[in-house]
Amino acid sequence: MNTGSDEPGEVAVSADEGTGEKPDGAKDGQGLGSRAPEFVKARRLLHLSWQVLIFVIGLAVVVAGIIMLPLPGPGWVVIFGGMAIWATEFVWAQLVLRWTKRKVTEAAQRALDPRVRRRNITLTVIGLVIVAAILGVYLWKFGFEMPWNIKNQ
Repeated sequence: MNTGSDEPGEVAVSADEGTGEKPDGAKDGQGLGSRAPEFVKARRLLHLSWQVLIFVIGLAVVVAGIIMLPLPGPGWVVIFGGMAIWATEFVWAQLVLRWTKRKVTEAAQRALDPRVRRRNITLTVIGLVIVAAILGVYLWKFGFEMPWNIKNQ
């Protein structure tokens, strides 16, 4: 899976340990890597505990989202929320979210294309006409009777 951008020569960079700035001058919130407070990053055991805590919280949110997929609830939104929690600490989650955002943006741009919109509207109208025809035939043959109450089929 290619998680980088399509631009040639883009590299993932982390903050400079001493200054907290990126080599290319980017702001601290835009780079890859941990967003833990500095006092947490300064102590290895505390940072490892922080990462475990973030992973467990993110995992709980992702599992809740997976449970919501077949049940009522915003499953995909919750799953991406869990990924965002992981992305505060883990580079792999940041790369996955960056890739997902790019794909969603590309899909939104394709959906706004007039030809694609016309095609989607046409397919929706055809589908609605088919459903209306099936419903009309059912009502003509059986009336407003529920299928499980029909005696002589």
